[in-house]
Amino acid sequence: MNPQVGIIMGSDSDLHVMQAAADILSTFGITFELTVVSAHRTPLRMVDYATQARKRGLKVIIAGAGGAAHLPGMVASLTPLPVIGVPVKSSNSIDGWDSVLSILQMPNGIPVATVALNAAKNAGILAASIIGAFDEQIGDKVADYKKNLEAEVLAKADKLKKEGWHNQYDQ
Repeated sequence: MNPQVGIIMGSDSDLHVMQAAADILSTFGITFELTVVSAHRTPLRMVDYATQARKRGLKVIIAGAGGAAHLPGMVASLTPLPVIGVPVKSSNSIDGWDSVLSILQMPNGIPVATVALNAAKNAGILAASIIGAFDEQIGDKVADYKKNLEAEVLAKADKLKKEGWHNQYDQ
């Protein structure tokens, strides 16, 4: 089966962050590909990847980048697919702010959905939600995932209450 999501990153040093997107997509049973595409060091590879992504069957692209973080925006300018940007706090980053702002502040006409710094897991969940809007099976898996999050929080609240922590809200 062809991959539905492309996970790309500017450098293999971003893999420790971007792995979370791959892991959550696997949980949902969504096929993906993962590779390095640098906007600055391999611009022709980036153009080829972005312009051919839809023809190859991808539905969403998750692009992680640190520092100047041009990859998500440049890819978004070249493809009609939704692009989710993951700002990465890298070794050449200014506490990650340069990455966040580079991905977040896109000009009108070139949208990039942007998640929090190093939040590749959220990018994977968002990609699954996009696919799940048109694929009932994936949509159900995303809904179940969110129900499980609710159950986890309620179990933690109950544990605090049982261990002696009380507040007006729980009474």
